Amino acid sequence: MSESRERASDETSDTMVDRVHGGRPVLWFLVKGNRVLVAAAMLAVAYAVLVGLGQFGPGSITKLFEPDPVFALFTPIIIGIIMGVSLVLTFNQLVLSEELGPVGDQRRRMDDAMAFREDVEDAVGRNTSPPEPSVFLRGLVESTGERARSLLEALEDDPHLDDATCEDIREYADGIVADAERVAGDLEGQQFGQFEVVESALEYNYSWKIYTGRRVRNRHADALPNAVATEFDELLNVLEFFGPAREHFKTLYFRWEIINISRALAYIALPALAVAAYMILIFETGDVAGTTAGIDHGLLVVGLGFAVGVTPFAIFLSYILRIVTIAKWTLAIGPFVLRETDRGSDVEWE
Repeated sequence: MSESRERASDETSDTMVDRVHGGRPVLWFLVKGNRVLVAAAMLAVAYAVLVGLGQFGPGSITKLFEPDPVFALFTPIIIGIIMGVSLVLTFNQLVLSEELGPVGDQRRRMDDAMAFREDVEDAVGRNTSPPEPSVFLRGLVESTGERARSLLEALEDDPHLDDATCEDIREYADGIVADAERVAGDLEGQQFGQFEVVESALEYNYSWKIYTGRRVRNRHADALPNAVATEFDELLNVLEFFGPAREHFKTLYFRWEIINISRALAYIALPALAVAAYMILIFETGDVAGTTAGIDHGLLVVGLGFAVGVTPFAIFLSYILRIVTIAKWTLAIGPFVLRETDRGSDVEWE
């Protein structure tokens, strides 16, 4: 079976948009979209649902002219903001506690990081690896493309391989060259802390590349000359370094995002508390009598106060949605694909 047909599965595609059910809109909502805009979209939906139910659902709008419903709505919001922000800040300290370890732990972390860098430098044939995550990942991706080109050159230099073997290997290597150029271009100029670095790393479906590469390599092992087999092994070796590098930068990005969540909640919590307190202590529905497009002004203002009051929760939810989605997509490391694949009975032990 051709390797390109195996990769044709949506779940093993080279691009994220093809691997996500729902396409670009769902991908934007889950991970790609600006988190403030995603939170605003969720708040807009919540506001519209509340106003719609208040206007067209069963019940009477006259309840809004009594103090108890407003008090009952905004009192839990105040409690939720205070407790929620406190819990997030506590969680933030737990996540970042690793940064506060003794010097021995910090030295081991340093040694492990330097050892990994040296191993990568040996694998890609460079003397010094760059410090920036995006440049480091781009170098690894470009290295896989270079190794794939070397594999193609070794293949062309050997006239004794049969056509089926050449076609199988050429198809695999060509796919890596094209995908490496695409992802390397996306990584160029990106600054760590922005989602684009992690996004580009997720675009490079290294797990499927390792699996299909090992499969092609082992399928034709007896027929491969030494030069081709060596180039194949070096390509797979570089691909195997991409997994730990991506996981390391993903972990750092998660910590970065948790800090962003804490900062965002610190900025929003007090204004949201002030609005909720105003709705309880001062606001009276009768002061905004009238209708717009048949919708009572009291309902519109109470709905707006509700949306502002739950803004900290919406911000928190939008960030967590991205973090847990990325975590789900990257649960396994190496040639394990947890998502469903269009494999039929062909992806089996060989």
